[in-house]
Amino acid sequence: MIAGDLDRLIQLLARLPGLGPRSARRAVLHLMKKREALMLPLVDAMGKAAEAITVCSTCGNLDTQDPCGICQDPKRDGRLLCVVEEVADLWALERSGAFKGRYHVLGGTLSAIDGRGPDQLHMAKLIERVEGGGVEEVILALSATVDGQATAHYVTDRLAGGAVKLSRLAHGVPVGGELDYLDDGTLTAALKARRPA
Repeated sequence: MIAGDLDRLIQLLARLPGLGPRSARRAVLHLMKKREALMLPLVDAMGKAAEAITVCSTCGNLDTQDPCGICQDPKRDGRLLCVVEEVADLWALERSGAFKGRYHVLGGTLSAIDGRGPDQLHMAKLIERVEGGGVEEVILALSATVDGQATAHYVTDRLAGGAVKLSRLAHGVPVGGELDYLDDGTLTAALKARRPA
């Protein structure tokens, strides 16, 4: 039998992506064993984050300031706008250090099954930003799933006919990937996106 507060903590942790009830129980037990070194600093950090972190009203990134540091950075190329599904995608691109433009976080993808249409995403804000001027290229960095591709087509249709160049991330063989281990869809995309050697 688990005490009420511990059970509540386990249930809350089990709601996190990648954690089920068993993993949540193990995490709680670990936190309890490391109460001073891990649990109390974690509680403090989560409390501070809940108070300080906000969603950027311009791009949708998470930061302690609004607009976020990326939107305020004068070294960023405002002519390039990279559209991503979630903040985690923005962070992944930032980690790579390969993109020096600005971002727009949609907050998900279009999904008829989940009842997510354009009104549930930050589509209107994207259109407003592009039509507001200054953006020369919109890079669609959306997942290669059915919903990601449907979202990319929707954005392309909405922005088609304007002065903005539209591009998408390439899909295909990952660096260090072996052909024998790749799925058919990845191989097909790699063949279609081939370039001169």
